[in-house]
Amino acid sequence: MINDSLVDVGNVQIAVRDFGGDRPPLLLLHGAGGNLAQMTTLARELRPHHRVVTLDLRGHGRSADGPWSWDAALGDLAAVCVKLELERPAVVGHSLGGMLAALWGERHPESRGVVSLDGNPPPTRPSQLPGLDDASGELQRLGAVFDMMEAAAGQTVPADELADLVERQRMAARDMGANEKVWIESFRRNLVHGKNGRTTFRPSFEATTRLRALLTELDLSSVYAAIRCPALLVLATRDLPEQQPFADLYAAYRRYLLAQAQAAPHLRHVRLADASHAMVIEQPGVLASLITDFLDESR
Repeated sequence: MINDSLVDVGNVQIAVRDFGGDRPPLLLLHGAGGNLAQMTTLARELRPHHRVVTLDLRGHGRSADGPWSWDAALGDLAAVCVKLELERPAVVGHSLGGMLAALWGERHPESRGVVSLDGNPPPTRPSQLPGLDDASGELQRLGAVFDMMEAAAGQTVPADELADLVERQRMAARDMGANEKVWIESFRRNLVHGKNGRTTFRPSFEATTRLRALLTELDLSSVYAAIRCPALLVLATRDLPEQQPFADLYAAYRRYLLAQAQAAPHLRHVRLADASHAMVIEQPGVLASLITDFLDESR
């Protein structure tokens, strides 16, 4: 039976969804700006082989706001493990969740294994873009896009515009070939309805700004080098539609990410064919098989 609950972590409550069962435990983490509902299809694919537990990271979904740091987020995961009695869980995450999975592996060599599903910070330095002409100029152009996304974080909309937004999300789900019910649950889960008749999107502007700073500072090379538990990185091989105006930049960045993975002696990596950063939506069944096979081999 699926069970939703709240776990107290100091002054923050973390929303948790436990898919149940007596199989080896697996924590499944969403990306920045998402929530646990986005992981539902993948969780269902994994459930025959694992006790899957998903959660809303702090400042997302139904979890409370709280100061964002890597230590705080990892502490949230540890508290969930204690509360739900998850012994040596595997940790699998997408995007931001994948970075947290890698950091968990660095700190928990006893873990059954960690899997990062394209968990890479955005490129911010020319050294991350080998072979790209005018890398600095392209990074400035990309940074302007992220500036606009950051400025829009935590925006509010009048109640009478909400139905139109939901319908747009339904259309987006159909375009992606995603489960419409799951997609809409994920969209609604990041909404906060105020008494003034306006709806606010989560995460907040403050949380988004802090997360962007953390991602800019994160050096995964040192994290990968320190991991001693079984670790797998699944890399995208094509662009999202919104990445296509920066196709050369992202092609260069994928070369850098591949070289970074190859240089880490204790890290396995897979370049997933025909997969973009939205691989969790595009290929949940393939990912579930990859994850399960990897963790079975690592026992």
